[in-house]
Amino acid sequence: MQTTVLLVFGVVYLGMILGGLPFLSLDRTGIALLGAIALIGAGALSLEEAWEAVHVPTLILLFAFMVVSAQLRMGGFYIWVTYKTGHLPLSPPKLLAALIVIVAALSAIFSNDVICLAMAPVLIDICLARRLNPIPYLLALACSANVGSALTLIGNPQNMLIGETLKLSFSGYLLEAAIPVTLGLFVVWVIIVWRSRGLWMLTAEEAATDAVPAHVEPGPRVDGWQTTKGLSVAAAVFVLFLFAPMPREVIALTAAGVLMMSRRLHSRKMLGLVDWQLLVLFMGLFVVNHALEKTGLTGQFIGYLAAHGADLHQPLPLFVSTFVLSNIVSNVPAVMLLLPVATHELAGPMLALASTLAGNLLIVGSIANIIVVDAAHARGVYIDWRRHAATGIPVTLATLAISWAYLWFRGLH
Repeated sequence: MQTTVLLVFGVVYLGMILGGLPFLSLDRTGIALLGAIALIGAGALSLEEAWEAVHVPTLILLFAFMVVSAQLRMGGFYIWVTYKTGHLPLSPPKLLAALIVIVAALSAIFSNDVICLAMAPVLIDICLARRLNPIPYLLALACSANVGSALTLIGNPQNMLIGETLKLSFSGYLLEAAIPVTLGLFVVWVIIVWRSRGLWMLTAEEAATDAVPAHVEPGPRVDGWQTTKGLSVAAAVFVLFLFAPMPREVIALTAAGVLMMSRRLHSRKMLGLVDWQLLVLFMGLFVVNHALEKTGLTGQFIGYLAAHGADLHQPLPLFVSTFVLSNIVSNVPAVMLLLPVATHELAGPMLALASTLAGNLLIVGSIANIIVVDAAHARGVYIDWRRHAATGIPVTLATLAISWAYLWFRGLH
């Protein structure tokens, strides 16, 4: 049975690396689900064991915040924020700074992927209308969304998983992450400004080919009541996370229930914006990882690494492994693999910061990057891997160095 489990695990994580499998129309979610089904069908796990392997509080938290974000998307809030930000009467570098701060703040609460999905198309149109080169702003959107999401335990899926599994304090983590994230956002601004000097505006040839006319578009439609309702509920949740002793998943689920009680926004539309694919991906990986752990092979491998000078329970090997694995299999699978060795006092913040900040390295490092690049391509703006890496690599290395220095100062030495 060990051989079967190891084979299924290897195929699933190969799929995480490649994004699919040869000769099969499967994405990462389909691969994880198929792997879980194969393990149950082969008898490696019973149905009861498979269900117990799923960390339900994490799934509830993810689902609840998807509903909150759906409320704001349907109310037009994200488009309105992007429009107002894009039309601020600021010089290009100052406009970039404003965008970075706003995107980071929103990503820390409403998830980086959602922010990029909602803001990228509008941001491109505004930049083209103002004859601004959209590429620096799109890179800032992706990088600051990733960095900003590291600020809280609800900013991205892997942070939710880390916070729920390790029972981290919401306010405690926020205080730990505040300094490296703030410095990281400043680094994003400095690097993009430095690389964009003299390239802020579109050339005459580029402007002549744009489909968007050179005028300020009318403001977007925003549903004031639905937006106010969504923001009020989100603010209440954030305050309760900081001060209330209740489980975070219960608070968030209650908030989702409040938002679904609406006379105007149909629950079908709201639930249609929930990323069910991500929830199924989590469930499949929970089952696959548990099956491997049950065989004892994980513990043996960790012991082997420790015997050869790479003890993953120690801060530096864990930090480096998180960075490397996050760029090989993606941050959520990487965190799932490494959580069993997260025993150090600062292992939670270390995992969250390293896995999230690693996402800026390459386009495929995070879904937020892919969303921004795809939105740009749909509007005739092309960001290839070299162009992204020229910004993403220095941003990643600098932000990781800052995080490690801060954590070392806090108690890793």
